[in-house]
Amino acid sequence: MATEENNTATDLADLKDVVGDTPAADASSEGESEAVAVPAAPTMPLREQIIDAQGRAYATGRRKDATARVWIKPGTGKVTINGKEQEVYFARPTLRLVINQPFTISEREGQYDVVATVSGGGLSGQAGAVKHGISQALTRYEPALRAVVKAAGFLTRDSRVVERKKYGRAKARRSFQFSKR
Repeated sequence: MATEENNTATDLADLKDVVGDTPAADASSEGESEAVAVPAAPTMPLREQIIDAQGRAYATGRRKDATARVWIKPGTGKVTINGKEQEVYFARPTLRLVINQPFTISEREGQYDVVATVSGGGLSGQAGAVKHGISQALTRYEPALRAVVKAAGFLTRDSRVVERKKYGRAKARRSFQFSKR
């Protein structure tokens, strides 16, 4: 047990010789409470901003059978889907809530205008596709927001689709009613 402590002490002494006297070690040994200036890590985003000639960011979003092409640009928060206002196209408040989730999570409500064209699927799938597209476009316009949006799970395409109907069955898995006689 004593030899292990001696080895640890000598290892630490050797390590101090290799590292040398650091400013942090000097401050702690002198008992001063000065803050040591540590160089900050560069805060550059890992990705570059991708915008077109009109200053818009483009992305494609998908959900179920729906596909959304989404363009965002700085503005007043106006959302246009297939040429209609958000309130007209998605009449249900829950669908509008789904569309605005990327802006809410990144604290950017009312800062971007959205123009989207959606095709295929139903309203729920289309709302999910627009949300996916807005999330992708937002990270292309502001790469620093990628970590926040990705942590919320908005960049991952939800690949769940309706299971197909099989022959000899009423639906995908439901069998016809069994008749004993």
